[in-house]
Order: sequence, then C-alpha cells, then structure tokens
Amino acid sequence: MSEFLSSVEREKRSVFHSWSAQASINPLMVASAHDSTVVDEDGKEYLDFSSQLVNTNIGHQRAEVVDAIVEQARTLTTIAPQHGNRARYEAAEKILAHSFDGADKVFFTNGGTEAVEHAVRMARLATGKPKVLAAYRSYHGATATSINLTGDHRRWAVDTASAGVVHFFGPFLYRSHFHATTEADECERALAHLEQVITFEGPSTIAALILESIPGTAGIMVPPPGYLAGVRALCTKYNIVYIADEVMAGFGRAGSWFAYDQFDVAPDLVTFAKGVNSGYVPLGGVIINEAISHVFSDRVYPGGLTYSGHPLACAAAVATITYMEEHDVPGHAKRIGEEILGPGLLALHEKHPVIGEVRGRGVFFALDLVSNRETKEPLAPYGGTSPAMVELGAACRREGLLPFMNYHRLHVVPPCTVSDDDAREGLTRLDRALSAIEGHYQG
Repeated sequence: MSEFLSSVEREKRSVFHSWSAQASINPLMVASAHDSTVVDEDGKEYLDFSSQLVNTNIGHQRAEVVDAIVEQARTLTTIAPQHGNRARYEAAEKILAHSFDGADKVFFTNGGTEAVEHAVRMARLATGKPKVLAAYRSYHGATATSINLTGDHRRWAVDTASAGVVHFFGPFLYRSHFHATTEADECERALAHLEQVITFEGPSTIAALILESIPGTAGIMVPPPGYLAGVRALCTKYNIVYIADEVMAGFGRAGSWFAYDQFDVAPDLVTFAKGVNSGYVPLGGVIINEAISHVFSDRVYPGGLTYSGHPLACAAAVATITYMEEHDVPGHAKRIGEEILGPGLLALHEKHPVIGEVRGRGVFFALDLVSNRETKEPLAPYGGTSPAMVELGAACRREGLLPFMNYHRLHVVPPCTVSDDDAREGLTRLDRALSAIEGHYQG
C-alpha cells in the first residue's frame, strides 16, 4: 500500500514528530540542500533563514565537511568511548582552543540536551549541593533534568517539581519584569532579583546556575552590558557553578566563537552542540574548567554514552571548525549582522507596525510581533499560535523563505556563511510576507 501514498502521507503515517500533535502536522518534504538553500521534493527552492533548528552554521552540504565524514567512514566508522581516537582528541583540542581561559577538557555527548544533563550532574557532584537555578524564558533541552530547567511552557506537562530546579527572571527590557525603562536599570534590578533568589533559596543548597549567554528559542534577548559579569560575580561570591548554555548561540552564531566572549566572562562549564559541526552528524558536549575536571582525576565520573565522541561526528567537528577558522566565519556573521541583517530588519520595523522590536547580533535575530505597539500585545498567545502567525508562515513559504517561528516571534537565523546577496534577498521576501498580515495590526 505504501507505494500508492505520497511522501508526506508516508512520513505522517510512520514517523512520530517531536513537539507536535501528530494529526495536524504538515511537514515540508525536503529532497536536498546546498549552502543557504533547501529544495523540496517538487523542486521548489527556499532560502533557509532558520538554519533548520539554528544549527547549520556553515550551511548545507559543505564539501569540506562531507569529505571529512566520508574519509573517516572509510577509516573507522565507530569505536567505543573507552578507547582513544584521533578524531575525538583533535575535535576536543580545536574546541578548547576557542574556549575560555581555564578550559581543561571536553566531555562529548550526542547533543545539547545530554550536554546539559551532564553539566548539571558534574556541578552537583563537584559541589555536593542539589539545586540548580535557571531562567524563565529559556530552553535547555527535553530530557528529564533539561526539560525541568527549561523556562517555558514546554516543561509543564512533565514538570514534577522534584528536579531541584529554581527559576528566576533574567533581563528583558522590552517586556521587563522589573518595570525598568533603561538597560542600566534592567541590569541592576535583574541582578538584585537574582541575588535575592539565591539568598532565599540558600547558597549552601545551590550547585549551579545555568544561563543561555543569549537566549535563543525564548526570543534572542541580548543581555544588557554588565549582566553576565554580574552573574559571574554572584556565582563566585556564593560558590555556585556557572554553566553557560551555548548550544544555540555558540560557534559563530552571534558573531563570535562563543556568545560569552562578547561579555568578557569565563564560565565554569559550557554546554555546546548544533553549530560545532553544523549538525551534519549529531554531536554535543561539555567544556569543563580545571577545578571541576580535577574533581574527577581520582574519582570515577558516573556517566557516559555509547556514542560519546563518535568518530564520524568528531571528524565533522574538526572539518567544521577548521573551515570556520580559515574563512573567519564568526567575523563574517558579525559583519552580516552589522551591515545587512540589523539595518535591514530595523528598516522593516519602520515599515511594518506589526514588528514591535528587533533584537539580535550576528546572524541571530528575532522580531517580536505585536498587534499594538503601545500595549505590546503579542501577535500570538504565550505557548500558542494565532491566525496571524499561521498566515505569516504560509506567506513565507509562498515566498520561498524558511524562518524560525515561535509563538509571536519570527527569528531571522540564516547560516553564519550566508552571502550578502542571499541575506538581502531574504529580507526582501520577508518584507513581502509581512505585508500579508498587515490587517492583524490594531494599534
């Protein structure tokens, strides 16, 4: 019977999709991709302004990475993690070379959510304390601990309130929890709030604080000057392990190797995935500082994975990071943001009242869409969608544009290697798509 069904029908019939009500999904059936372009099974091309799930940082089908995977497969396709392997240590060396001062070792996982699980486990074991602080408006993964750390509605259905997680509000001036009107006030009040949470929860009970250096899925809210430095100071003051979640913002996305580089802070642990090898083979990990690494010098670390440091994934990482080094991909992303995406999106803000705010850096931008600029009423409810957002998504698809959409936001996150022409063309298509929902603005 399957030969009489369409590709999308066969997909829906046999594949259980993540974060979806299965009966209502309508996936785009992708046949191929190259650079910043995705091609569907009908041959229609789309500019990939989503980088899939914000992970194809050097674009699709980069020959240098594909060739490295093929060559590694010819040599050694897999090896158990208790053995050594050249691809693994070369990947670790390259990651450490771009990490914070004091970075000592890399523990490899299969992705970002596992990286978060192990970073928290390391912090708890190293400190002997149970609690972890995490921000509202955050995403850290979907496994047992990481989903409880996540600060949006997706954790509600599985949150048992037993994971030792305490949430706090981070800075977000556009929708300030602290009634601030300036970035300086937002920073000061957010840090005061965080210290109050630490004080009332008890510093002696808090193992770690995990924070996306620039929150991604939650809205790309660039922290105000001084905030991350203040977080670092509080963690030092109260003997709390500072975990920087760089799964989405890292490896060039924000216009630097890691987003924390832009704020002059050194975390204790860093979680990464996605852009480390542009998503060509699943890979994530934890960058560990000397102090925590040394805790396990003579003490067994109770954790591991069959595919930790998988040769194909690590070979892809080596090739990806080498490509990023040779072509200054972080610098390119920074320039694209400063010269094309940033100014272009601000111009769209002037033209389309439905855009309440433009936020971001590098190739990491979000449009906060509203039905009224004065009240900042979101164009879709928290945790849901709306006719306006459905129409916008359909308009983007008609225009041959794939953005990343979440609730009332549209994220502009093309590959870090996007060309000047493709960046400009994407903005032109987005302009036309936004015109399709002008009737939903009521301000």
